[in-house]
Amino acid sequence: MAREDLVIRIAGEAGEGVLITGQMVTQATARAGYYVLTDSVPPAEIKGGYSFYQIRLGEHRLRARGDTVDVLLAFNQEAFDNSIEHLRSGGILIFDSAELSPPESDRYRSYAVPLTDIAKNEVELTLAKNMVAVGVVAGLFGLEASHVHRLLRESKLAKKGEDILNKNLKAVDLGYKYVQERVAERGTLAVRPSKLEGRVVLSGNHAVALGALAAGCRRYAGYPITPATDIMELLADELPRVGGAVIQAEDEIAAIGMVLGASYAGQKSMTATSGPGLSLMTEMLGLASMAEIPTVVIDCQRAGPSTGMPTRHEQGDLNIAVYGAHGEVQRVVLAPTSVMDCFWTTVDAFNLAEEFQLPVIVLQDTVLAVRTESIPKPDLSRVKIVNRRTFAYRETGDGKGPGYDAASGPEHYLRYEITPDGVSPMAIPGTPGGAYVATGLEHTQAANTSSDARNHSAMTEKRFKKLEGVLARAPDAHEHGDPSADIGFLTWGSTLGVVAEAIDRLAAQGIKAHALAPRLVWPLPTQQIDPFLENKRVVIVPEVNYTGQFAQLLKTHYPNVEFTRLNVYGGQPFSVARVLEAVTSLTASSPPNGALGRKGAAVHA
Repeated sequence: MAREDLVIRIAGEAGEGVLITGQMVTQATARAGYYVLTDSVPPAEIKGGYSFYQIRLGEHRLRARGDTVDVLLAFNQEAFDNSIEHLRSGGILIFDSAELSPPESDRYRSYAVPLTDIAKNEVELTLAKNMVAVGVVAGLFGLEASHVHRLLRESKLAKKGEDILNKNLKAVDLGYKYVQERVAERGTLAVRPSKLEGRVVLSGNHAVALGALAAGCRRYAGYPITPATDIMELLADELPRVGGAVIQAEDEIAAIGMVLGASYAGQKSMTATSGPGLSLMTEMLGLASMAEIPTVVIDCQRAGPSTGMPTRHEQGDLNIAVYGAHGEVQRVVLAPTSVMDCFWTTVDAFNLAEEFQLPVIVLQDTVLAVRTESIPKPDLSRVKIVNRRTFAYRETGDGKGPGYDAASGPEHYLRYEITPDGVSPMAIPGTPGGAYVATGLEHTQAANTSSDARNHSAMTEKRFKKLEGVLARAPDAHEHGDPSADIGFLTWGSTLGVVAEAIDRLAAQGIKAHALAPRLVWPLPTQQIDPFLENKRVVIVPEVNYTGQFAQLLKTHYPNVEFTRLNVYGGQPFSVARVLEAVTSLTASSPPNGALGRKGAAVHA
């Protein structure tokens, strides 16, 4: 009987072939019709260091990387030492017999596979060890070697000559044959593919880049930083094909300055960074707010503070995204929850930035940035493009409104005109009659600097008026589970995937639960959260940080609600088991009566 899913971890030293092995298996698996979701943890060192690539495959959609590992392929001793605790009881260990000799254990079954020796002696290409490993992994769960062959023939290896290609094909076949002949338990690892077509394998970062292209982004400026650099690399290839350009700036301050300059000049522009870079961009984001310049910043959050752990996961940048500014600024903060959501949230980010002429920060995170997932091809016919409200030149007019009156002169163009929705027409430089100064100083409607108290009050109210429009345009929140449940999860970002899987497992046990993950996290979409809270007895807020940043943000709007914080902060995402433990603890200590409500008293564990 085929399994529902299988988790495989390939572990070794960076540069040893861990990444290429994982990527090859992932691509071939997706092409064979499996759902696939991956997670990779590279080392922080430039060269060397422990790394792993984890693949979860199945017949149905997968939402999390898997708590435990079914198969561990260890390239060396360090890989074994760091990953063996994650191998489930009864799992299978595959190790390179030339590199390590692990102790025997009753907890798992182990097989010595001479990966290095096969590559060196039979293939006569030592570097092909990783292709032997690809064949081994494919053979374990029944992936036909033909899928790997086709992938190799389409890869860069095919350009290196027939001899190199053939040796790699032979390496795959030898690894596959070895497992078929010597691993008796492989039948217990078979997974039935879903045979779905029209799917692509994307990382969250690549989905962001493609979403930016679909939204009309034509300028990208950035400074390389883990884990955001993939976005710049893909756009460097693709933007020139649509008349755009990528600039690698000298630092993050220069990058955000270039984005503001390009947007001021009329082009949709973006940058991507991580926490340290976002810190440096803070002052310029204030300028974007004051000068009302559409700006998109992708923050691929990683563990901090300072440079922290560059390759590890954390949801620690919510506070700086929402509050990180001197003075009071208007900005929008979005948080995608899946690889597919990365595409659509990036489109939303550009549309909101353009419509309301303000900075939008997308809180990507390490899990989503590096995760690859087989997803349906985004339906581009669903992409709705919003462009900024622009100043229109008129030959004649009555001197009122945003147009240019030729009789009265260009001084009647009011760049920061106070309008009912707070949004004023923005002139592209060079537009007749549309000259103005975009300044970080407070200004009048006509863009003249001013320190007048009444003017500052009026302009502050104008800028914050935009947030009412943002709330009205808030992208739909994601929900999962039974809305009638009195156990609720309020979460954000990639943590939703783990929560959703936990809810499905609870349902199998007869326990109902319901999750809500707003994609707009600032301004807080209370119109989405209020109905969710109405019938909840317990509300758990899971997030990957120590201080409970989202829980604190919720508390500012719902002071009478007791939110049960659930936090992990070791640089790794939640496990499904951790969420289940929290629910078990709460249900054991909470009587099953009474609704939480927006102003009611909550049961707090």
